[in-house]
Amino acid sequence: MAADRLCLFAMRATAELGAGIAVALGQPLARLEERDFEDGEHKSRPLDTVAGSDVYVIQSLHGGPSDSANDKLCRLLFFIGALKDAGAARVTAVVPYLCYARKDRRTKPNDPVITRYVARMFEAAGADMVVTLDVHNVAAYENAFRCRAVALTAAPLFVHYARSLGGERLCAVSPDTGGDKRAELFREALEGAVGRPVGKAFAEKHRSAGVVSGELFVGDVAGATALVIDDLISTGGTLLRAAQAARQAGARRVITLVTHGLFMPGAAELVSDPMIDRLVVTDSVPPFRLAPGPAREKLDVLPSAPLFAEAIRRLHQGKPLTDLLVF
Repeated sequence: MAADRLCLFAMRATAELGAGIAVALGQPLARLEERDFEDGEHKSRPLDTVAGSDVYVIQSLHGGPSDSANDKLCRLLFFIGALKDAGAARVTAVVPYLCYARKDRRTKPNDPVITRYVARMFEAAGADMVVTLDVHNVAAYENAFRCRAVALTAAPLFVHYARSLGGERLCAVSPDTGGDKRAELFREALEGAVGRPVGKAFAEKHRSAGVVSGELFVGDVAGATALVIDDLISTGGTLLRAAQAARQAGARRVITLVTHGLFMPGAAELVSDPMIDRLVVTDSVPPFRLAPGPAREKLDVLPSAPLFAEAIRRLHQGKPLTDLLVF
């Protein structure tokens, strides 16, 4: 049973999103101090009383624009420890983007499984629950933690966006077979929301030593708006390949729906390709790497604060998350 008093913190690297969650939740942000020392060390401490409280602390763990993912992770873990030391009854880490989530299995001899190591660090610091958004591999994420691990999905945000497209024929496309479950979850939710059939398709993708291959495209996108859905965009190569395949199969236009926009070097050139009509991301990672230009002009950023606020409200009240597509 959760404690009666809810307490919400946002660390400074995620201050803007944290403020949005606080507004959507109708809950003021609690005060904290983050202090940097000359030698690069730092400390964080709550300035408001947390004893006996159900505490939620927001920190997205992407690299940049000023702090690395490692530094943000370290700050968050230390703050969780400080909250437990200050008497918090329960501490939940709300992590819109979880670093190292892509290193969830061994692909070479003696490879590290860093997702599991990160989970151990959260638990050692005292986290009672970790909440994230569209983690790369949900099964690996949930199995890495012994404490409760909640994997939210941006599908409700993308469904709302897709409904604004009107009565045109829609088709949900996974850019690889590994993302088929994510695309199917979105397709089913969208089909229920619009009240008409939504097609499905997937593109083949193989990666070996950094080289991507695969030419197979399965699905009927002819004359439809192809909605390519993925958890993140790094360089944009995977999305562009899927968009090109959908166009070749007869798609009328292509809109990409991506939760986390990392936009690493080279991404702007790829996503500005005319094969992609619109690029939709959430604000889990601010698009600070995407300079003004053709790619930025086709970008739509969806606020994730209402989704996180509703999840926090229900978790605090002990209510289910099933209609948020969390199972």
